[in-house]
Amino acid sequence: MEKVTVIGAGLAGCEATWQLIKRGVPVRLMEMKPHKRTPAHVSDDFAELVCSNSLRSDELTNAVGLLKEEMRRIGSVIMESADANRVEAGSALAVDRVGFAKTITERIRTSELVEVVEGEVTEIPAGRVIIATGPLTSEALSDTIRSLFPPEKAYMNFYDAAAPIVTFESIDMDSAYFASRYDKGTPDYVNCPMTEEEYAAFWKELCAARQAEVHGFDDGGVFEGCMPVEVMARRGVDTLRYGPLKPVGLVDPKTGREPYAVVQLRKDNREGSLYNIVGFQTHLVFGEQKRVFSMIPALKNAEFVRYGVMHRNTYIDSPGLLDDTYALKSDKRIRFAGQMTGVEGYVESSASGMLAGINTACEVLGEPAPRFTKQTAIGALAAYVSGGSVGNFQPMNVNFGIMESLGYKVKGKRNKNAEISKRSLALLAELGFE
Repeated sequence: MEKVTVIGAGLAGCEATWQLIKRGVPVRLMEMKPHKRTPAHVSDDFAELVCSNSLRSDELTNAVGLLKEEMRRIGSVIMESADANRVEAGSALAVDRVGFAKTITERIRTSELVEVVEGEVTEIPAGRVIIATGPLTSEALSDTIRSLFPPEKAYMNFYDAAAPIVTFESIDMDSAYFASRYDKGTPDYVNCPMTEEEYAAFWKELCAARQAEVHGFDDGGVFEGCMPVEVMARRGVDTLRYGPLKPVGLVDPKTGREPYAVVQLRKDNREGSLYNIVGFQTHLVFGEQKRVFSMIPALKNAEFVRYGVMHRNTYIDSPGLLDDTYALKSDKRIRFAGQMTGVEGYVESSASGMLAGINTACEVLGEPAPRFTKQTAIGALAAYVSGGSVGNFQPMNVNFGIMESLGYKVKGKRNKNAEISKRSLALLAELGFE
């Protein structure tokens, strides 16, 4: 049987590989780690989470919650591993990032159908190929990929950032409290309240703090979903209070009132020894991160085990280049998957790998591929990537706005979203995924 080459063992590449081998199609998985790493990677494991450890909402009234449930029903190795390595995070699905990556790595490496080839790939191999090298694709392979496209279809870029991580034992819990917003789920977040005076002093220093130099960076090149906290702060004194520091629904048990502002920390590993500062992705120099973030009362003695980092993400102008199975229109043997296609987020990247893997497997086996329409989140995301605005294409998280409307009115946004999710899961059941 034909062996399919998958380039890149990130989330998308691992999911594509899984979809192929579960259908009996052998895979040559090519991964440049451990011989070479990007600036954002630290581990040799597959499916490394380089930014947040959260896969966001797990509720079906949220589009990403629906996408995750679709993937569970279709049979996703990413979702199986996420559920097995879950850490408490209220209504969100957060994972122990080390355990998550190790689980996936073991599942892939122990399969007799997978040949792992380590080392940097600079040329696209013959035969069917899924390119899932991520937004930090090496320069040599980027040049090769670029040669596949017309000159006017060059790569585009935006900047992405990761938040710092601190040890739990260094958090001053006399100045913090456990709670989840509106008491939804279990009280899993550490909440660090700030008074108006404390917030004002923090905001002033944050706006003035020295940034690390990132070549070609400007505030307009930042993806809105990963906005550095200092960029957000410069938009106005109250911007953070309506964003990641929003105090609504987080009553301080010591005062019985909502604080003026709240910094939330989310568990980053299963043991609860590490917490990341939610919404504090940044590209401040490390010394400034320590100085300014320590102005948060509960973090005055915080031990930072990882500072925030900034990196450039690269994606292709997919509309006009890819079809709704992520195949290259000019060379159907090649598919792309992951953030380089213009999907944004861990779950969305994995979903693109799932769809690319399923369709490639069906081609190899000579079988019809299941048709995921825009009534499903996974199909709507592929439709957006292949049919977005040519020349003005922007990375996109999954959302109900890109899905096919119900065609009838339902009172209340949550009720409408729940009805869209119900329709999607019913359609999957018709396709045999229950």
